[in-house]
Amino acid sequence: MSSNDNSSGAIAPNANRLLWAGFMAILAAGVGFAIRGGIFDNWGSEFGFTGAQLGAIGGAGFSGFCFGIIIGGVICDKVGYGRLVLLAFALHVLSAVVTFTASGASAYNTLYWGMFIFAYANGTLEAVSNPLVATLFPAKRTHYLNILHASWPAGMVLGGICGWVLDDRFQVSWKWQLSLYLIPTVIYGLMFLGQHMPKSEASAKGLKLGEMLKDVGMAGAAVIGLFIWLFSKDALGPMLGGLTGAAFFTSASWSWVAIALGGGTFLIFSGLSGWALGSGLLFVLFVTHALLGAVELGTDGWIQNITGNILSSEQGKILFVFTSMTMFALRFCADFIERKLGLSPVGLLLLCAILACVGLNLTAGISTFAGALVALTIYGIGKTFFWPTMLAVASDRFPRTGAVAISIMGGIGMMSAGLLGSPGLGYAKDRFAGEELKKADAALYAEYKAATPSKFLVFSDAYGLDGKKLGEAKAALAAGTATEQQKKVHEADMRGDRRTLVADSFIPAIMAVIYLLLVLYFKAKGGYKPVQI
Repeated sequence: MSSNDNSSGAIAPNANRLLWAGFMAILAAGVGFAIRGGIFDNWGSEFGFTGAQLGAIGGAGFSGFCFGIIIGGVICDKVGYGRLVLLAFALHVLSAVVTFTASGASAYNTLYWGMFIFAYANGTLEAVSNPLVATLFPAKRTHYLNILHASWPAGMVLGGICGWVLDDRFQVSWKWQLSLYLIPTVIYGLMFLGQHMPKSEASAKGLKLGEMLKDVGMAGAAVIGLFIWLFSKDALGPMLGGLTGAAFFTSASWSWVAIALGGGTFLIFSGLSGWALGSGLLFVLFVTHALLGAVELGTDGWIQNITGNILSSEQGKILFVFTSMTMFALRFCADFIERKLGLSPVGLLLLCAILACVGLNLTAGISTFAGALVALTIYGIGKTFFWPTMLAVASDRFPRTGAVAISIMGGIGMMSAGLLGSPGLGYAKDRFAGEELKKADAALYAEYKAATPSKFLVFSDAYGLDGKKLGEAKAALAAGTATEQQKKVHEADMRGDRRTLVADSFIPAIMAVIYLLLVLYFKAKGGYKPVQI
């Protein structure tokens, strides 16, 4: 595929190199994400973390992304893509240094901030790659954004295989496993080096930031402010309290600070937009992308752990790799599928949401490896086109926002994954596993109950299972030396995982309803069409 091929619609001679440089950058994020998901059990056993604590650490690997992509999206045309790539490269290296120092009582804080820095670097790179590809290939945004984001499952395949071989086969230290994401980091740095990168369509037309933000407006600013409030309240405050030992950061006074930070963010973005109300359609896309981030990335962060718990750790990693390979292959086919099925991008999203809902419910009932392959294939097909197609819709319908709208959308999705998806599934795992063991054997539950409760949003506190004791039970089961009590604990934990997947399936069900309404909306307006400035 030549960058000058008329069928690609590329507008720059180095379009292909920039496309594949962005591909390699997101691949680095996918490798790190996959390996991290595979070593959750290592961290749980080594440091005694609960499911909610592991979910919060995994969540930092998303929430930091939000800051990287939103800040990067707002300033990218001002400071230049090259400088943002350099910043991301430095942060990827720093993340490795911070994460590898985790030990003892400070391990939770160290791993949390290591993941946060890693995510910020990933967000900065997407603030570059998404608008860059949308600008380079304006005639086929859905197709080329799906190719760009095929790097995510490609990274998960590579990371999953490395985790499977190094962790399950050779028991290599989790630090050596995680360090492998630095290899594609060096490669993308070299590929971006010295390349000229065009500005977004809106910036090239001379639109100022305020004009770009008018479609975001106060409605979009409200969504951003809500997630900044959640981040400040549920993540930033507890982490600052843990680092400093000051009770202020977890007190009622800090709650007001969190409200002020969220409200301030709303006022800043609203003011920059000239106090425009914002587009109702873009507001719906923002909210839907929040649901998408929670179900796609939140589930991806836990799926190895859950399927590995139901079947075996090794099979969980194999299934993860298989699902990721399915995504990788299909993302090259978005244009073909749209044309053959006669679907608009929104119609494609509706089909995906239905398949994702069905796939999660089927996965909740798996008992064999073959059955898991079928269930996860359906789920994998469903989630394949979500993220890049949503970005393409925003870019198609709101070109005057330039890099801003799709950067904010990506940030909202990642923040949702970090604050809602990953911690929410961790909470659900703790809650359901605890309920199942208590129902089966109250005395055994009292023995295995975690010392601290798991919390999530407005839901009641739930006591899960102690990470170290659960890890010992699983190790004994794998070695064939498990007692009847340990077998009972593992059975309860598996039943909790099944219930978690069923609860998770409600999110794509809600998304399917939204996409159906959008299909009807565009049909009433004469069909889906890209907008030109």
